[in-house]
Amino acid sequence: MRNSNSAIIGIDLGGTNLRFALLDMSGTILIRDRQPTEIDRGKDALLHRLTAGIAGIRDKAAGIGLKVRAIGAGAPGLILKDGTILSSVNLAPLEGLNLRSYLELQSGLPVTVANDANAAAYGEKSFGAGKPFSSFLLLTIGTGVGSGLILDNKVWTGADGLAAEYGHATIVPDGRSCPCGNKGCLEQYASANAIVLSALEAVQLGRGGPLASYSTGEITAETVARHAFAGDPLSLEIFNEAGRFLGIAAASIVNLLNIEAILIGGGVARSFGLLAGPMLRELSARAYNAIAARVKIISGALGDDAGCIGSAVLAMNSITRLNRLRLYKKQGE
Repeated sequence: MRNSNSAIIGIDLGGTNLRFALLDMSGTILIRDRQPTEIDRGKDALLHRLTAGIAGIRDKAAGIGLKVRAIGAGAPGLILKDGTILSSVNLAPLEGLNLRSYLELQSGLPVTVANDANAAAYGEKSFGAGKPFSSFLLLTIGTGVGSGLILDNKVWTGADGLAAEYGHATIVPDGRSCPCGNKGCLEQYASANAIVLSALEAVQLGRGGPLASYSTGEITAETVARHAFAGDPLSLEIFNEAGRFLGIAAASIVNLLNIEAILIGGGVARSFGLLAGPMLRELSARAYNAIAARVKIISGALGDDAGCIGSAVLAMNSITRLNRLRLYKKQGE
């Protein structure tokens, strides 16, 4: 696929935002679009906006002389290899939908569908902070904690496509309840929601400091981060705890897989400077020295573009393999 007029659409279907991007075959983003997901309006409304968004990007591509060859989409939750959304806390109305088949029928194009964190990890591997590494774990820290695993330069998805749900690793037995049905999951202690919950619990216990001046609905992870960077002891303690739990989880995955790096992405990655220190200290204390010594803990480089880029590159790779297979079959005739 070296045709200079070819392009790929990458989609990041999140619980909050629906992002589209048009990429050329070198991975450069040419066009971006973003709109609220508004899953509360229901499945049909979301699918309509999804297909309309694709049509709009295709029209813009045609306007600059490009033809869209394929679509890649990333979505949160358990995504089977055939593109079926098996389970998604943030997009529950889409559960059971084969998103790949739906988008192929609507667009007439080849479609690749992946877990959003897996797609983001592949984006970082292809064009971001993961390029120097053949193995790493990307933790996307936002409303929850997603993860994507790169092993031997490939996305590791497991037997059914459901691997690397590391946000649901148990780090506190019988801890906070998680919507997944488990208790003590990592995302209940290191996500944006967890940071807010920790702040609210502290304020309710009468802890002082600037956080006490906010009403319940006004405290966000960004609010806590801002006060932590300003030196507020309580806010710093909350981020230290989140980083500590990330380090506990990181030590297990590092001991298991001997990966080279852990990348931090997602909205809370903007607070990387607050998380990296306690995370590294906990990792060093819990993992084997020889393994922990080589692990790099770094921030992702692609920001909000990671999911769209990774989804597009996965689609690009898929049609490249398909074209090679067709050529092989043709030569064998």
